[in-house]
Amino acid sequence: MFDHRLVQTAVIGHKTSDHPVILPMEAWELDRWRKAHPNYSYWCGLQLGGCGGELSDRRYTTKVCHFAHHPTAPVCHRKNNGESSADHLFIKRGVRSLLGARRVRGQVHTRDLGTGPGDAVDVHLPESRRHLRFQLSAIDYRTWRRADDELAADADGIDWIFASDGAITQQILGRHGYCLRVRCETVGGERRVHVGAEARDRTVTWTPLEDCVLTPSGIVTPETERIRLSRPRPRPTTFPLQGGLVFALVPEAEVPADSPFASERRQLLAADVKPVDSPVVRALVSLPADSPAPPAEHVYRITDGARLLVAEGTAGWAVEAKRYIRLNAHDAERTGLWTPPPAAVPRQADQPKTSTSPQRKSEPPALRKEAEPVRTVPDAPGTEVPKDRALLSRAEMVTAVRDALAQHARLQSTTTWDTLARTVSPALGNYSDTGRRDLLVAVDTPLREHAPVLSVLVRDGAEPLPYLFRVLAELGVENASVSHRIKRWAAVETERAFAAYGVPPRAMPPRLSLRPAQPVLQRPAAVRGRTATEPQRVVSGAAAGATRMRHLRSLVLELEGLLPALGKAPRKRARRSLASAQAWLALQDGEVLPASQRTKVAQKKLGHLVVIVEEGLETAKASIEAARHTRESQEATRLTKADRNPDENQVRQETQSTSRDTAAAEQAAVAQLRTQLVQIAAQGGTIEIGHLRIDLKSHGARRVLGEIERGAGTDAPMLSAVVVARKGGPVPFFRDILKAADLAVPQTDEALLAIWRRERERAYAAYANPSRPLPPRLVPTASQAASTK
Repeated sequence: MFDHRLVQTAVIGHKTSDHPVILPMEAWELDRWRKAHPNYSYWCGLQLGGCGGELSDRRYTTKVCHFAHHPTAPVCHRKNNGESSADHLFIKRGVRSLLGARRVRGQVHTRDLGTGPGDAVDVHLPESRRHLRFQLSAIDYRTWRRADDELAADADGIDWIFASDGAITQQILGRHGYCLRVRCETVGGERRVHVGAEARDRTVTWTPLEDCVLTPSGIVTPETERIRLSRPRPRPTTFPLQGGLVFALVPEAEVPADSPFASERRQLLAADVKPVDSPVVRALVSLPADSPAPPAEHVYRITDGARLLVAEGTAGWAVEAKRYIRLNAHDAERTGLWTPPPAAVPRQADQPKTSTSPQRKSEPPALRKEAEPVRTVPDAPGTEVPKDRALLSRAEMVTAVRDALAQHARLQSTTTWDTLARTVSPALGNYSDTGRRDLLVAVDTPLREHAPVLSVLVRDGAEPLPYLFRVLAELGVENASVSHRIKRWAAVETERAFAAYGVPPRAMPPRLSLRPAQPVLQRPAAVRGRTATEPQRVVSGAAAGATRMRHLRSLVLELEGLLPALGKAPRKRARRSLASAQAWLALQDGEVLPASQRTKVAQKKLGHLVVIVEEGLETAKASIEAARHTRESQEATRLTKADRNPDENQVRQETQSTSRDTAAAEQAAVAQLRTQLVQIAAQGGTIEIGHLRIDLKSHGARRVLGEIERGAGTDAPMLSAVVVARKGGPVPFFRDILKAADLAVPQTDEALLAIWRRERERAYAAYANPSRPLPPRLVPTASQAASTK
């Protein structure tokens, strides 16, 4: 049980004092301290969470010097007695000295936020209306947000300086590009305060508090000033927008110059925005900066890839778009964002001279060949259609038709080719059946199991297109060219499209199989007493095929999960069993395979593949079971031999521990853990033993930490000192780690705790950026300790 009567920190003068002190740990340091301060009295201060009783200093040569309560004093229930228990008072004193040196008026107070008087230190600067909070205790996001709102009530700006790394510091890093940190280092009987600037790469640059500057923009170190000048604008939070939207630009509306949505790579424009099934709102639209702003007299649709940008506070929201398409006059008018201008009456002079009748219209231009890039842009809202229309490329036409069909699926409706010609492009009306078929094949390529075929939404009246079976055959739908169930297939696929693109989307029904149904089998009369004319009831071919395919997928997943547990030869056999089934399933899912492999895989039969994978699965399970029996037998034999010959057992264990595989695995674990501990030491933090990035069951934290210290230099700091037990303090086997590092092992827990703290400080100093001089080590080497006996 920890003795709460032995303490390392106190206050000087009286029990309510805020003048902290740390008793030197070495006897010679305490002697010099006593000579320098003969009249000091020490108290278990109330601002330390103590009992208020007087303390006496205890000098020891065999263990660490410390304060102690008088023998007749009541039991003290002070929670924290270590070096860091007075950090809030050292920070308070350091900030007061900084205010005096910089001639800045301000108030400094310590705060008890529920866990003790050292939870936080608040600094209020009335002239600049700025607030600084040194947050020393752990805090979650919602508590931090409430405190931030409370402090902002009477301040124009707030600086948060955190003692430990956590979720809140990462939130601030992501929002502002840097985070302020604070830590204290023991120097004699004091704790020196340092302020750090943590960058996005998690590196922290520390500056002594007395070298910091207080400005109207907050506390400033050389590194924070550099980061503030170079940091990017805080990024807003983004959410995907489902269903698409339409917009029309509003050039006369102003865009805020300091908008949080502004970016160097994008242009920010004001627009009237209408999401699906929602009213029109005035908002900001973020478009790529490498293309000119679209004309304001048109209406545009963002079909996919739209994202909602939300900024902190009251900055509002914006819409980010990667690409957009211009609507034709018909669709633009339906949005409510545009109305057609009144038709202009042409003057007599403008009539063509060759016209034989005032009612005769000019002849349409000659139809273009389908081999050429078929193009035309929908009628521009608000302008007359020029005779020489701009052309749509083949890829743009495919994209436009696909987007239009997706919109119909979203509205749970079908369409016709004439409607597509009116809403997408009049050029579609000039396509022959062959051209329409080729375009629909391009729209739905590649065929995928988990994506609906949108071509089924195009109807000929109320029926599917007469050439739909050719479209499906070219997409790769099996038996599409010979099946008589195309109409039923189109109905099921239409429901799949409505489910996939619905708002909100829902689970799609399975795709209908066009494989011919199995003939009804008849059993002989002798079988189970049935007559020769009594038919046997069988499951339809489509349902049976879907069931067997699901069974094959589950077998493949199960066998794939067993691969890591197999030996080299059984694993090779299992992969041979999986190869054909995996390729066949990939082909069914619409993946593109080489032509030679596709032909070979397509010839495989589902039933045959199921049998092969089942046999491979049984073989794999038998191999795993046999390996388990072999290991158990070997272990039993080893234990029997160990009982007979302990020396032989020890030799066998040493041989096994030095095998190549085990040594390589442990060496990798040591290197991985050392890298992790160096990063933590560089940040001035600690890590709980359960959060180490190693497999404790395979390697063992005791052995790996010992290997790290065994491989370090003579005067190198102990990285294992940044690892804490689950209840705090050094790990239970820290004495074993000292022994592995060839250092003397102390007898008392007090000395062990002091050594652990000193080694942690040495690790912080060694791996700081920049590094600092290492404090002297409190523990001698094992050979030095043996020579003094």
